[in-house]
Amino acid sequence: MLAGRRRGGSDKGISMKCVLSCLVLSGLLAACASPHDAPRTTASCGRSCLKSDIDLYLAALVAHDPSRLPLAKRVRFTEDTHELPLGAGFWKTVTGERSYRQDFLDVRNGTAGALVVMSEGDHPVLFVLRLKVIDRRIGEIETMVVHNAKEGAFMDIEALKSASVPMNLPVPKAQRETRDNAIAIAARYPGGLKIGSFVKSDAQFAPEAYRFENGRRMAGVGCTFMPPGCVDIKQQRIPSLSEISWRVAAVDEEQGIVWFRLDFGPGSMGPKENALHAWEAFKVYGGQIHAVEAFMKVMPAHLPSGWD
Repeated sequence: MLAGRRRGGSDKGISMKCVLSCLVLSGLLAACASPHDAPRTTASCGRSCLKSDIDLYLAALVAHDPSRLPLAKRVRFTEDTHELPLGAGFWKTVTGERSYRQDFLDVRNGTAGALVVMSEGDHPVLFVLRLKVIDRRIGEIETMVVHNAKEGAFMDIEALKSASVPMNLPVPKAQRETRDNAIAIAARYPGGLKIGSFVKSDAQFAPEAYRFENGRRMAGVGCTFMPPGCVDIKQQRIPSLSEISWRVAAVDEEQGIVWFRLDFGPGSMGPKENALHAWEAFKVYGGQIHAVEAFMKVMPAHLPSGWD
């Protein structure tokens, strides 16, 4: 039931002394080199490095200039699942970046992700970005662009002024889950959607848990989706989406965030041929889901993401 791709784990057979020596050597080389000559290794791209890659991408996007990016020779770019030349699509029409941005920094897998509110002329746009950084160069670029409320089913832009406090609360080390445990806890959410019950999937929600989609509070205290039944996220009535599928996009182990890319399956939004495609983030620690936040778009059902 809770099928889904799981990634992670740690290399075995390497002594701690060897690991520490490699890290020290990598740090010394990076300190002595210029940014352009720095040794480009995935291991050396920590949180600040991954965040910097998001900064660089958004700045290059607004400038309509992909040549500003540190790209791998065989970089691949998709927008709304379609493979395009880098510089096409939203690169042509974007006009600015607004104040809302939520980052996901997966150091172990060299993945940097973000949910961002951008501008297209005077209109707000919901923008999803996933970057895969290999040897300090961007090798994969996956994006989704929600241009208006119709494309997203709804869009409450006034609630998307800044990243939420709950999603960005520091997680004490004692409450952090292992990577695999965090994924398993988060996977009970789409597992519940698959069978139509978070109770039956045994999804574990904290008392303050909520769901926030395209700027709208759909579950939890203050919810707007058929209150008062939406207040208790675990008991909330949900549809059975037997054909839902998902994959792990990133795991921000320090912040306790698991980020999924989901296809809700046929009929999940209007006509049978349509489906909600979502990038959904789960704040997970202490064995529970504390927050669920997503950007979503209506697209054809079973549309391959191009990265499965």
